[in-house]
Amino acid sequence: MGAFFTRAANRARLLWGYLRGAETLSGLPVEYIVETTAKCNLYCPMCPRETHKQPKEDMPDEVFSRLVEGAGRSAEHMMLIGLGEPLLDAKIFDRIVSCETHGISSLISTNGVLLDEETSAKMLESPLAHITLSFDGASRDSYEYYRKGASFTRVRDNFVRFARMKHERGAKLQVVVQMVRMEKNAGEVDEFVRFWRAVPGIDQIRIKEDETNLLQPAAAHEASDWAHPCHYLWRGPMYVKHDGAVYPCCQSYMLDGLPVGYAGRQSLDEIWNSDAMRNMRRLHVAGRAGEIGVCSRCLTTIPHPLLVAGSLIFHGKTVRRLLPAVERLAYFSRLPGRWLRPPAPSGAAAEARELVQIRKQ
Repeated sequence: MGAFFTRAANRARLLWGYLRGAETLSGLPVEYIVETTAKCNLYCPMCPRETHKQPKEDMPDEVFSRLVEGAGRSAEHMMLIGLGEPLLDAKIFDRIVSCETHGISSLISTNGVLLDEETSAKMLESPLAHITLSFDGASRDSYEYYRKGASFTRVRDNFVRFARMKHERGAKLQVVVQMVRMEKNAGEVDEFVRFWRAVPGIDQIRIKEDETNLLQPAAAHEASDWAHPCHYLWRGPMYVKHDGAVYPCCQSYMLDGLPVGYAGRQSLDEIWNSDAMRNMRRLHVAGRAGEIGVCSRCLTTIPHPLLVAGSLIFHGKTVRRLLPAVERLAYFSRLPGRWLRPPAPSGAAAEARELVQIRKQ
């Protein structure tokens, strides 16, 4: 119970800082994206790995340990993902257990190539809270175009078996199957949803827009988008690379921003309130975020302040349960679409883009 109130107090401090537009925050991020490995087994044309070459390295134990220990009294989620495939990290299950030991829910996303029966069983026995099964297409042609090196049939079979094993065991692990909607698979959304709705053990089916600049170089935020400051700077998640370099968000790394600190060398408070972070907050509050190079080219949605406030009032687990309903409300126009809609190119391309959405089983 003490940990619950400690985290609630941390969120309250962040919320107060966000509402005041404070540059220096007395709370720490609620979420982190932690790249435990930079290794991957596929080539995907939309992945920033193709422009940011990655070493075949894992995060050192001392960096991960200090990060988890430092975040243990405030963090509610750690997404153990990045520009690598988590199942290539030989210590991924140890890291999941470490998060659980410190009261932090862990999440991973996998391309499924290595999700065989033995690994699936181990995953379901672990304290992992959430897994996203990334499957970008409903046909062999589209899937294997975007996931080069993977077999459509093999990966689909891996995911179906995993979901059924989860269902049969009654495991509490939340399973989301996700397709990033891009040019070659855009016409397959209905078929994708139809197939995965019939698979027991799938909790949510998500269709999301691509948020990388690689396939959408013309997309960017408009000046009007900066009416509200970006939630990442007050709530997180911060992005921690495998070598300990910390960035304000994952997009800031992809857009060649500079790290704001180094986990393992500095405390999280020093990083979270570094000169660079405070300067970004100041410009965002002033409506001048477009002057920040990485922000001006970012494609991430900037939620309405009411949604940001809600995400800090409730515990992260509650937020994740409510998020699908909020996205559906916006999708069906019961909330203004701009509250959750990502930036888009102008003209016809903008009209073709849809709100990120989650459809439940």
